[in-house]
Amino acid sequence: MSANIRPSGVFDTTYVQDMTINRTRFDLILSWGFLFVVLLIPLLTREGPFGVDIVPLGAVGTVERIAILMIAVQGLNLLVGYTGQVSLGQAGFMAVGAYSTTVLMRQGMTFWLALPIGALLTGLVGLIFGLPSLRVKGFYLAMATLAAQFIIPWLLRNPLAPLTNGSNPLPVPRTTIGEFVITGAAQYYTLILISLAAMIIARNIIRTRAGRAFVAIRDNDLAAELLGINVFAYKLRAFFVCAVFAGLAGGLLAFESRSVTPDQFDLQSSIELLAMLIIGGAGISQAPLLGVGFVLILREGAIPSLTPLLNDFLPRLLPFIDSVNISASLAPALFGITIILFLIIEPRGLAYRWEIFKISWKLRPFSY
Repeated sequence: MSANIRPSGVFDTTYVQDMTINRTRFDLILSWGFLFVVLLIPLLTREGPFGVDIVPLGAVGTVERIAILMIAVQGLNLLVGYTGQVSLGQAGFMAVGAYSTTVLMRQGMTFWLALPIGALLTGLVGLIFGLPSLRVKGFYLAMATLAAQFIIPWLLRNPLAPLTNGSNPLPVPRTTIGEFVITGAAQYYTLILISLAAMIIARNIIRTRAGRAFVAIRDNDLAAELLGINVFAYKLRAFFVCAVFAGLAGGLLAFESRSVTPDQFDLQSSIELLAMLIIGGAGISQAPLLGVGFVLILREGAIPSLTPLLNDFLPRLLPFIDSVNISASLAPALFGITIILFLIIEPRGLAYRWEIFKISWKLRPFSY
């Protein structure tokens, strides 16, 4: 008596299956379920149409910021995770996008036209700071991109002050569609839809010829050049795409915050964006969502909840600690500890751990 043994695993039998984002029914249900929950959040606040207070009102702002920063980290993932280049100037590029969009809107242009133009202008600025990638890499390239983080805010505060209002806040005009002003829930859904579109675009870039060239350069740029890939041209493309995503995120941040200042885009912001990518898992498409979500929930939810407890506990345990300064120093300290723990315990990030969890769930109830 013979038994028919069927191969296990997920196999693609058509090109359509190979192009799908959700490879299995489990992934599809999970993605749509997550999107449904996200879209439901503003409806369950006390200012929603139902008048219920199930979700705190602050959760809406947190999700909006996650959607915005996820776009910036998505661009950073294309550059760092898939192309293997380093950038410490992502917040500076966000500043270009934010101010370009705001200035164009103040000149009478609609938000829907100013936003893509600001993103493209940011991409051109990114090309300038990507030029050193022809000659240097690693630490030296990081220092070259770090220059953007100092040059761009200086330009905004000094030579461009007549347009940018210098170090003072620059108000952002209201965004409208006809007579309808986009605010509240409409603003929330606008940010979610644009962020979702950016995520899909970034996911599909990796499957193009340019995306495969990015990965080849990351793995071995010398071998990629021997295979006929124009390494310098594709590095510049990666910097351009990364900056475009940053400019888009900057324009959306201006749209969400209603005003912009150079202090919003400091060096710490660039380091935090890179840390979000490390925590999420560089080189994995889900990394920006997981990394940004984890960091913002930790910073805006967990740390404020822990601060009162630690203010009482730590001075008793360590009498030489000043309880007044704990609140100010706790957030960056926990943030740094989190990065160190991820580098030690799971250097491949949350996205890799999530994939392992999904695989183990598919094997249940068997352990093999």
